[in-house]
Amino acid sequence: MTGSAKRVQISDYYLGSCITRTGFIKKNVCTLWCLIILIVIILLQPLAGAQISTPSQNDSGDEYTIKLNANMVILSATVLDRHNALVAGLGKDNFQIYEDGVLQQIKHFSHEDVPVTVGLVVDNSGSMGPKRTDVIVAAMAFARSSNPQDQMFVVNFNEHVSYGLPANIPFTDRQDQLQRALSTIETIGETALYDGVAVALDHLKQGKCDKKVLILISDGGDNLSKHSLAQVIEMAKHSVAIIYVIGILDEQDGDQNPGVLKRFAKETGGEAFFPESSKEIPSICEGIARDIRNQYSLAYVPSIEKPDGGYRTIAVQARSPGHGRLSVRTRAGYSVPEALPTSVQGADVHEPHN
Repeated sequence: MTGSAKRVQISDYYLGSCITRTGFIKKNVCTLWCLIILIVIILLQPLAGAQISTPSQNDSGDEYTIKLNANMVILSATVLDRHNALVAGLGKDNFQIYEDGVLQQIKHFSHEDVPVTVGLVVDNSGSMGPKRTDVIVAAMAFARSSNPQDQMFVVNFNEHVSYGLPANIPFTDRQDQLQRALSTIETIGETALYDGVAVALDHLKQGKCDKKVLILISDGGDNLSKHSLAQVIEMAKHSVAIIYVIGILDEQDGDQNPGVLKRFAKETGGEAFFPESSKEIPSICEGIARDIRNQYSLAYVPSIEKPDGGYRTIAVQARSPGHGRLSVRTRAGYSVPEALPTSVQGADVHEPHN
């Protein structure tokens, strides 16, 4: 046997073939190439995965790259006619948004009843004792008129601030749980109104709904908070919350301050109500629920970006033939978040009493 024949037979032996030399060479060369290709594919898979997982490193302008603009300003707007009635049926072209007097391009528009994260912020200080029943009636009237999918929570405050719901239930859509959250705190002591609003603004951030609302029920007095009014107003300007206020006032109460309540509403695009009788409170709460469910959502990206931590004023106008003069209620402006304030630093937050 020649030397070349011996070499082929040796190769045949190591590759495990029992066929003739000619057939063996053709078949095993193909098998060898398949093995090489398979090994290369396995080795390249981690490299391909790394490239897919980090698309943000590629700034070549690839058409599949998605970029999100974090500077979008989102507004909730209530439109009223000259009779103070809600106006529905408007479109994007009926609105104009001005920031610091400069017309902005509306990037997003919608008008639909969407779920809302709602916080009921309830004054339980000693001065509110005689009004306790009215407060609970008002809050439950609001809950019954709201979207069934709303996320709701309760912040009670007197000299302390506490969550009405148990610690393991941050939000609820059940009226029985809401009733208990409102009914288990004793009306006693002094008033930490600003701390209560600060805690509620912070808790709103945990809500999953894009639209966020606070219903503040109080007489406006504060004599114990660790936060100042200016600090809490600044927190409200940095948030997307709309604050509605029901001021339950008593001429005999020297601590009441309706001006504070009006300011919370004005800065955030909400509204302040001061019923003359407790009989008006349920209808006011039902009206707030209708207001929330009929708002327009508008969004824009500021045409001039000035990240200097300053304040930007907002004005929204609406026009529509056949509706006459229209008024728009929305937030007065927003603070550019150069350095956000600490939301609840120093607030005395207690666990629920129930």
